[in-house]
Amino acid sequence: MFKRYTYQGGVCDPLVITWPAGIEAKGEVRNQYHHAADIVRTILECCGVEFPDAVMGYTQTPLPGVSMKYNFDDGNVPTNKKIEYYEMLGTRALWREGWHVVSQRAPMMGGTAADLADDTWELYRSDTDRAEAHDLAAEYPDKVRELVDLWYVEAGKYDVLQLDNRSLAELVRVQPTADIPPSGIYRYYLGTVEVPEFSSAHIRGRSYKILAQVEIDDPDAHGVILAQGARFGGYALFLKDRKLWFVYNFIGIPPEQQLVSSEEIRPGAHVLGVEFTKESVGSHDEAIGTATLHIDDTAVAKEPWRTQSGQFALAGEGLSIGRDSGDSVSK
Repeated sequence: MFKRYTYQGGVCDPLVITWPAGIEAKGEVRNQYHHAADIVRTILECCGVEFPDAVMGYTQTPLPGVSMKYNFDDGNVPTNKKIEYYEMLGTRALWREGWHVVSQRAPMMGGTAADLADDTWELYRSDTDRAEAHDLAAEYPDKVRELVDLWYVEAGKYDVLQLDNRSLAELVRVQPTADIPPSGIYRYYLGTVEVPEFSSAHIRGRSYKILAQVEIDDPDAHGVILAQGARFGGYALFLKDRKLWFVYNFIGIPPEQQLVSSEEIRPGAHVLGVEFTKESVGSHDEAIGTATLHIDDTAVAKEPWRTQSGQFALAGEGLSIGRDSGDSVSK
């Protein structure tokens, strides 16, 4: 079952825990039900730390979950987990003491939130039917109603409501965007946290310039100056082998486009950058043109170039300054 679904096949994963100083058992398997929400509770108990009610005067949201430490050296004790809700792109489920109720709905179906009220729910005894091959909803309708009502209780407690039932096309179409400065220039500084793509400078499908003011004090200095995206599409400006590189990964299709400076970069203050000039549009709406690499006022590389029209952030990678914070753009 694909990860977007809230059946056990979509949400059930193995967890490996090692703590030689605190766990006597070695190489054993535990079958007690737990959730990712229980990990922080477990770490805090192992460290002997209480979760604070307030930090620097700010009241903290109560920490969900229960600790798993109780079963580290006893695999036969019952789980101390009592209930857990799930919601993923309009699909819903609730686990309660071995029972698992699941809404019969594909993710991102579209429509309105009101449509969710008509969902059909399936019921499984997932502690004994791990594959969830036997739907017991017709046999236990009262249990279904009880668990569905509890789902709404948990959803209200953890701010799941209102539900978002938009389709994939609707989700992509309605995205936040950064206001374009009157100058047309976006400025980012070293130490800036990763900027989500739809809040960062928009360079897809258009001409653009990227300029970086750097101070190089070591001739062997290397690393990422700027990066956005990942192996499924993105770009990066970086230093490697004493040269300036600009790499553009076109939706993960090899070979990746590369500009490499024809000369080495010497220590000192520099303005490093790349300019893309859009000249036409390809058959798949990609922008086609010329990319030029610059060290100060000198063009050090130039190549025909194409840039993708779709977003870079397939897995959430944003714009990073001074590093590539996620899955790397370039091999």
